[in-house]
Amino acid sequence: MKETFFALVDGNNFYASCERVFNPKLNGTPIVVLSNNDGCVIARSNEAKALGIPMGAPAFEWEQVFIKNRVHVFSANFTLYGDMSNRVMTLLGTYTPEMEIYSIDEAFLKFSGYERYFDLSQYCQNMKQAVTQSTGIPLSVGVAPSKALAKIANKIAKKFPEQTKGCHVIDSEEKRLKALKWQKVEDVWGIGRQHAKRLNAIGVKTAYEFTQVSDAWVKKHMSIVGLRLKQDLSGQAVLDLEDIKLKKNIATTRSFEAMYARIEELKERISTFAVSCAEKLRRQQSCCTALLVFLRTNPFREDLPQYSASTVVDLPFPSNSAIELSHYACIALEKIFRKGYLYKKAGVMVLDFMPEDQIQLNIFEQSDPRHVPLMQAIDKLNKIYGQQKIRLASQDLKRIWKMKQEKLSPKYTTRLADVVVVKA
Repeated sequence: MKETFFALVDGNNFYASCERVFNPKLNGTPIVVLSNNDGCVIARSNEAKALGIPMGAPAFEWEQVFIKNRVHVFSANFTLYGDMSNRVMTLLGTYTPEMEIYSIDEAFLKFSGYERYFDLSQYCQNMKQAVTQSTGIPLSVGVAPSKALAKIANKIAKKFPEQTKGCHVIDSEEKRLKALKWQKVEDVWGIGRQHAKRLNAIGVKTAYEFTQVSDAWVKKHMSIVGLRLKQDLSGQAVLDLEDIKLKKNIATTRSFEAMYARIEELKERISTFAVSCAEKLRRQQSCCTALLVFLRTNPFREDLPQYSASTVVDLPFPSNSAIELSHYACIALEKIFRKGYLYKKAGVMVLDFMPEDQIQLNIFEQSDPRHVPLMQAIDKLNKIYGQQKIRLASQDLKRIWKMKQEKLSPKYTTRLADVVVVKA
């Protein structure tokens, strides 16, 4: 038996579960959560899945299905979901010092030597129950000697809740082989659509069959990454917890509420997007050395001329100043803007990061040093008084961009006016 085990903890239908925590009437009813601007379905409760509502379903096309089946539809409340995720992750962190937050609703936990002192299955059951009792979020837990196997164990726990009580432990060779033979190869974590096609072409249908493929074939067709995955599925823990890394790029993109034809209107939007990216850079204490700007007309308006373009601008120096990024983003916009089109979407992406305390100075050009304390003051004021209170003159001072969120639930945990009131 291995002395190190990994657990994958996953929030069941996380977004839908967050909505149910503060509105128990939703329990047992179909729920869907829509993407930004209420575009398409990004989350479904089990009841909604049973109705055949697919992920990515355009909301306007499925509106009659929602009405007919009394589906509760919510706009994405990321403020609520993020806060609930933080509460879940904080509690999970009390059960082991080694944790990797994999996504908003998933985390890998590492248990080194725990089986010497605990029944690992019972320990994880207790953890699952304690977190659910404290937050209201139902969890599934998969435990195994490696991360890839823990992913499969988690799927088993979720697929067979009555038998597993939401927690499945792969702690023997018999269980490992049974799990691998049950798991379809296309559903294995890390095997994408193209690799699944290659494997199916040589007769590989299950995760177990994948582990029987020669190392030479896997390395040739799936690189060293695929070989490590095979080893991980074989019970060799070659994939360890990952440290938190800086994002490699940051983007702010939006579809407009109306179509824009004038460059002045677009400059205001591009400036606002660049300011948002700069704020995110400062939050992770890094600078960028390039940025990408794109423009796009509405592809669904086939009656209108279509145009899309993007360009990358290299900055003369690393920066996270909103003033400087806005300036160069507008220069990029001027390069790609064309008259005679109605634009529906635009965006700014900042690229090529470096830590802000490791910037190499340029003898000819460098970021204005006065911007550092200025940005710090702006960030502090916006944090105290709310986002976008302090803005650049290039931004519309009367306009606060707001997504279409017609079915947004209250921010129960982060906004005082939305706190649940209990009458006793």
